[in-house]
Amino acid sequence: MSNSADFPGTGSSPERRGGFRPVRVLTVAVFALAGLIFFTSFNTAKGTNIRTDTSLLKLSDLIQERSRKNGELDESNATLRDDVESLAEGDDGSTKAEDKKVAALEKSAGTRKLKGDAITVTLNDAPPNATAKLPGYPEPQPDYLVIHQQDLQAVVNALWQGGAKGIKVMDQRLISTSAVRCVGNTLILQGRVYSPPYKITAVGDPEKLQKALADAPAIQNYMVYVNVYGLGWKVTEDGTVTLPGYSGTVDLHYAKPVE
Repeated sequence: MSNSADFPGTGSSPERRGGFRPVRVLTVAVFALAGLIFFTSFNTAKGTNIRTDTSLLKLSDLIQERSRKNGELDESNATLRDDVESLAEGDDGSTKAEDKKVAALEKSAGTRKLKGDAITVTLNDAPPNATAKLPGYPEPQPDYLVIHQQDLQAVVNALWQGGAKGIKVMDQRLISTSAVRCVGNTLILQGRVYSPPYKITAVGDPEKLQKALADAPAIQNYMVYVNVYGLGWKVTEDGTVTLPGYSGTVDLHYAKPVE
């Protein structure tokens, strides 16, 4: 068979012979793909505007609402605990020695108010348009300009190391089972959500507490970012303050093997 149809000028062409045309196949494939995209977009949106952040806003609102509700429950729980303690103090059949022992345990557990001299450490994000203030340092990545979980943990650990008798983060008292956790740019503490600036208040010897902060390697590293990129750092002596008692549940929750 002659292959003259494969070349121009021979009197025959692929169009006239009904030959294979890659351009036509490609066009059909593009339209098919576009149709698939339109169908997927319609199925995902289901009549809503998928270009907005409405769903994210709803999730954020839900988190804030749950945080507010948890705060109200903590306050209610604290009130009920005070009522129970008042009733128990009336005549619970215990001796003075037993009452004294219980009071000491409650103090150690952090469920009672604590009064004494205190300092407050305030951490805050750097300005979003921050640049390196000192030569020899790179321009900041977004990660450099926000408070991280390890920063909060470093302050809390240093304060305990400095002999703190009690610590409050934001408006909540810390106890032995408290976990300081950050998700994104927010702090989650005992079921409640907080945004910066973060305030940590500790009752103890102010001089020893401040020395412990200055000596902590993790905080020394944090201070580099304070000086170079403008992360917030402020330490104040508050005089005599009263920390609230922990008002949440003290029950331990842990995993159990399936029987």
